[in-house]
Amino acid sequence: MAALGRVVPGLGRSLLRPGGPREAAAAAVGRRGVRALRRSPVRVLPPQKERGAAAEAQQSPREPPPPPPAVERSSAGPGLWYEKAAPGDRRLGKVVTIAKSKKFRDHHGKVLLEGHRLIKDALEAGAVLQTLFFSSVGHLKELPEAELKRANLVKVKFEDIKSWSDLVTPQGLIGIFSKPDHAKMSYPAAQLTSSLPLLLICDNIRDPGNLGTILRSAAGVGCEKVLLTKGCVDPWEPKVLRAGMGAHFRLPIVANLDWESVPSNLPASIQVCVADNKDPGAQAETASVPRGAGSAGSAPGNLKAPVKSKPKAAPEREDEEGAAGVCVPELAMQYYYENWTRTPVAVVIGGETHGLSPDALRLAASTGGKSLVIPVVPGVDSLNSAIAAAIVLFEGKRQLLRRHKQEDERQKFPVVG
Repeated sequence: MAALGRVVPGLGRSLLRPGGPREAAAAAVGRRGVRALRRSPVRVLPPQKERGAAAEAQQSPREPPPPPPAVERSSAGPGLWYEKAAPGDRRLGKVVTIAKSKKFRDHHGKVLLEGHRLIKDALEAGAVLQTLFFSSVGHLKELPEAELKRANLVKVKFEDIKSWSDLVTPQGLIGIFSKPDHAKMSYPAAQLTSSLPLLLICDNIRDPGNLGTILRSAAGVGCEKVLLTKGCVDPWEPKVLRAGMGAHFRLPIVANLDWESVPSNLPASIQVCVADNKDPGAQAETASVPRGAGSAGSAPGNLKAPVKSKPKAAPEREDEEGAAGVCVPELAMQYYYENWTRTPVAVVIGGETHGLSPDALRLAASTGGKSLVIPVVPGVDSLNSAIAAAIVLFEGKRQLLRRHKQEDERQKFPVVG
C-alpha cells in the first residue's frame, strides 16, 4: 500500500475514502488531464537572423518618415511668386493626362489651355486660371499680372512640357482653368460692337477640327451666339481649342443642348434656316429629304431658278439612328446667295456623317425658315461642314450689312410722298 501510494500520490488516502480504489484511480487520471490542458502551446521560433532583427526593432524606436522637400519659391516681380518643380515632380503629367479626359472636365469643371495666345485670350475674357506651368519667366511678363497673382505658378523644364504637349512646336505654357461659363465671360469690346443678329446652331458636329474651324468662322463673321446640340464634340477638347484659335473667348458658346431647349436660347421671332445639299431644281423630281445636309454642297446640272414651295410634310424616312417612320417637313429651297436673311436669323449646320437631324428641320419649318444650297460642279463631292458654314455665314453677314446700309440711307434721305 505504501509503494502504491508513492507511485500515485494521494492514492493511499483515497483508498480509505468510500468508493474504493477504482474511483480513486479515475480521479487521479482526471487531474493529470486537467494539468495537461493548462500547458501552453508550442511556439514556433523563426530563424536566428529573423529573431535578431525583431529584437533590434523592439529595442530601437521607429524613425519618423523623412519630411517632404521644401518648396523652392522665387519672385518674378512685385507680389508675383512661383515655385520650381523638383526633379521627379509628376504634377504636370498627371494634370495633363486627367484634363484631356472629357469625363474629368465635366466632373471637375476644369479645362486645359496651351500656348500664349490662347491663355492670354482666356485671361482677358475673365476665365479663372488655377495652375500655370511654364518653362521661362519671360512667358509670365506677356500675361496679365493681376490674374497671375491669383493662380498657382509652377516652373518646369521645357523638356517636360514638350513631352506632354500636343503642339508640334510647344511654346512652354500650359494652363489649367476653371471651365468657363459663357454667362460670366467678358468678351472683347470690338467683338461686341461688330456682333450681328446672326446665330449658328451646330447639329451633330463630331469632328474636332471641323467644329473648331466653324467656331473660328462664327467669331470672324460676328455671330451673336453659337449653340451646340447633344451629339457634337466637346468644345473644350484640345483639338477643338487649337482649331478655334481663341474663338471660345470671343463669343458665347452654349453646349450640350437638347432640341427641346434650343428655342429658349434663341431670340423671339427668329427665322431658322438650314444648310442643305439638295439641288433646288431637282426638288420636283424627288420628295425625299436629303441626307448629308451638313456637307451643304449640291451638284446641279444648271443654275435654274429655284422652286418656291411652302413647307410641307415629307414622306416617312429613316432617321440617323436607323429608326423608320420619322416624318419631317420639307422646306422651301433656294441658293445661298439669294436673299434669305431677316432680323434675327439663325443657320443650322449638320454633321459630316448624318447631316441634318429631323429636329433641325422641324425647328426651321416652325419658324418659316428655308433650306440654303451651295451649288458645286457636277461630279464634285459635297463640301464639308466647316467650309459650308463659312460660306453661308459670310453670305449672311453680307446680306445683313447691306440691309442695314439701306435702312440707314432711307433714314437719312426719307422718301417724300
